[in-house]
Amino acid sequence: MHRSFLPVVLLLACAWPACAQTATPAPSQTSSGVESGSIYDRIWQRFTIYDNRSNRVVQRVQLSGRFQHEFARIDADEGDHDEWNTRRFRIGPRLTLFRTFTVSAEAELNPQEMDPLYLRLTDVYVQWSRSARLAVTIGKQGMPYTMDGSTSSKELLTIDRSNLANNIWFPQEYLPGASVSGRAAPWTYRLGVYSAGEANKEFGKFDGRPATLAVVGYDFAETLGIKEALLSANYVHQSPDRDNTFTRPLEHVVSVNLKLEADRWGLRTDVSAADGYFGQRDLWALTAMPYYNATEKFQLITRYTFIDSDGPNGILLGTYENRVVRGRGDRFNELYLGANYFFYGHKLKLQSGVEIADMRDQVNDGGAYSGASWVTGLRIGWP
Repeated sequence: MHRSFLPVVLLLACAWPACAQTATPAPSQTSSGVESGSIYDRIWQRFTIYDNRSNRVVQRVQLSGRFQHEFARIDADEGDHDEWNTRRFRIGPRLTLFRTFTVSAEAELNPQEMDPLYLRLTDVYVQWSRSARLAVTIGKQGMPYTMDGSTSSKELLTIDRSNLANNIWFPQEYLPGASVSGRAAPWTYRLGVYSAGEANKEFGKFDGRPATLAVVGYDFAETLGIKEALLSANYVHQSPDRDNTFTRPLEHVVSVNLKLEADRWGLRTDVSAADGYFGQRDLWALTAMPYYNATEKFQLITRYTFIDSDGPNGILLGTYENRVVRGRGDRFNELYLGANYFFYGHKLKLQSGVEIADMRDQVNDGGAYSGASWVTGLRIGWP
C-alpha cells in the first residue's frame, strides 16, 4: 500500500468501532421514514459511543481527535520544496463522569511514516466544572495565548498559525499543569501554572521552572450589535532555565488581541511582545486578519504579519519555509491570501492559502528568505 493512503486507512479503522458499537439513540425520523438531519450529522453522531444522561456515573463517552492532511509548495529565491504531509492526526477518548467531570486523553500518531507510529500524548487531563463560570483543569493541557495560540488547530481560519505564534507562543502547546478558567459574560478569564521543564513524549521531567499564564477578556458584542467583539490581554512569565524545553526561551510575553465577528465579515488582530533570555532576542510582532463570508460555506481571508527582533538571529521561519532556510533573521513580513470551504463547519473543511514572505538577515549568516508558499489541505475534527 502506498504511504499516501495510510492516513485515510488508519482514520477509517479508528472510526469504525464508533460506527459499529455506538449506544447513541437512533436519529429521529420524519413521517416518510427518512432520518432527520444531514448526512454529516449522522456520521458525526457515531463518534459519540455512549450517551445516557440518566446514568449517575458515566453520562457520555466520545471519540475525540483531528485529521489534517495537506500539500505544500515553496518557491523561494533560496530554493524550492514540495511535500504531502499528514500535519496532525490525534485520537483518544473523552468521558463525562458524575455530570461535572470531563476526562480527556489524546495521542498524536504518525501514519505517514509509521516509524514511529506513536509521537506523543497531547492533552491528558481531568476537568471539573458546574457552569461556564468556573472550570478547574489538571493534567497535560493547552497553554492558550496570542490570537492563534489560543485558537484550536481545528478552528483556525488560515490553514496554519501565523509566524507571530510560531515565535512568541509555545508551539509545543500541551504542557502539564493546572488552570482555572471561565466566562461570566461579558468577562472571560484564565489563570494557569504549567511545568516548563524538559519535554518528552508524555508529561516531561518536571525539572525546570514553571511558566505562568494570566488571561482576561471583555466582549463588547452587545454594545456594538455584532456576534463577537472580544478584547483579550494575555501575560506569560517563566524564569530563565536551560531545562525548559517545553517552551521558548522567553521570560515575559504580553499579547493583546481582538476578535470581531459580524454576519458577513470579521477581523482578528494581535499585538505581542516578548523578552528573550539565553541568547534569544527580544521580539515584538503584530498581525491583522480580516475575512469575508461570501456564503454560509465559502470564506475569503487575508492576513498580514510583521515581526521585529532587537538584534540578529531572533526570528524563526514557519514549518515549510524552514525546510528551505533553517537560519534565523531579524525582520519578517508576510502577506497571506486564502479561501476556506466548509462542508460541515470547522468539523470538515477544505482550506487553501498563498503566503508571500520576506525575512531580513542583517548579518548574512543563512537566515535571509524571500519567497511564496502555497498550502492546501483537508481538515477533519471530531466529535
